[in-house]
Amino acid sequence: MRVKLTAIAAISFLLPITLVAQRAAIPCDRACLEGYVDKYMDAMLKHEASKTLFAENVRFTENGVRLPFGNEGLWASMVGKGTYKFYVPDVETQQVAFIGTAREESMTPGEGNPVVIALRLKIVNRLITEAEQLVIRPESNLLDPSRKRMPSAAESLEKMGAPHAIFAEVIPEAERASRDELIKTANYYFSGLQRNDGKGHYPFTDDCDRYENGSRATNVPLKPGEKMPSPLNETVYSSAWGCKQQFESGLMHFVSRIRDRRFVAVDRERGVVFTFNFFDHGAGKTRSFKTPDGRDVVAGPTEPWTWQQAELFKIEKGKIRRIEAVLQRCPYGMNSGWSTYEQGLSEQIQIIK
Repeated sequence: MRVKLTAIAAISFLLPITLVAQRAAIPCDRACLEGYVDKYMDAMLKHEASKTLFAENVRFTENGVRLPFGNEGLWASMVGKGTYKFYVPDVETQQVAFIGTAREESMTPGEGNPVVIALRLKIVNRLITEAEQLVIRPESNLLDPSRKRMPSAAESLEKMGAPHAIFAEVIPEAERASRDELIKTANYYFSGLQRNDGKGHYPFTDDCDRYENGSRATNVPLKPGEKMPSPLNETVYSSAWGCKQQFESGLMHFVSRIRDRRFVAVDRERGVVFTFNFFDHGAGKTRSFKTPDGRDVVAGPTEPWTWQQAELFKIEKGKIRRIEAVLQRCPYGMNSGWSTYEQGLSEQIQIIK
């Protein structure tokens, strides 16, 4: 009888260990990873960080600042979900990235301010161990909610309705680039834009388009009677030009450094690359440069300026077809909260796994 009880006890002891091992051995597929974003947003809306969803030592940042998890930042102020959702599942690294919209508490009762959330989640043993989010809030006077303003980034994204159909197109398996090749192609965008001189390698498709905070930044239709600007006559690049023409103009030189290039999710099936990064505008000497046609130009911000952003690339056959970014101004030289000082100032590729 004692032997039987000992055997039963041993089985009872080993069963939880076996279940944990089984759970750890089964990776999340695409749908599973996307589901974690939905669960995360639900938890943030309820202001409840369940131990069945989050690891005990989960690490959390919002807008580059590490915060106590579960009760600060958007976790404390979210009052509703938005309508825009863009998932980038990375099955190989068990991470998922997301750009979407939400509602944050406002000064007007019954209303919520629309905000953009760019998110990265790391899943280990079916628990969220890392949560990194960029929250882009309306640029309005918080003391005067009635003040007239331009549409916020969240409002512009929701006006788009959904991610462009190009992003959902599946790349034939025989044509899929490797993870490293996709990252290398996306990085050409950064290396070609910083200290832009019009002479770099710019792998864009002819129909490439770029959107920033939900607004078109390339190929903007001209107004009736307006002529297409010529790079030979301009000192600032035009939003009417395509991706390649903007880069070849050499008129983006004032972007002095693109750093902390963190590639956090790659969807090989659809050719989508998701990054977090910073665009520095150093002002000073970087405002003075020579155009490809030999003209001396002074352009760009007069004070140091940094954009903190999340950026998506659709890549087909080694070329960038579409770019979408959400961004906000932050203190010049700011760190992501996930990088060392040296990494934060580096222009090198960082692959986050």
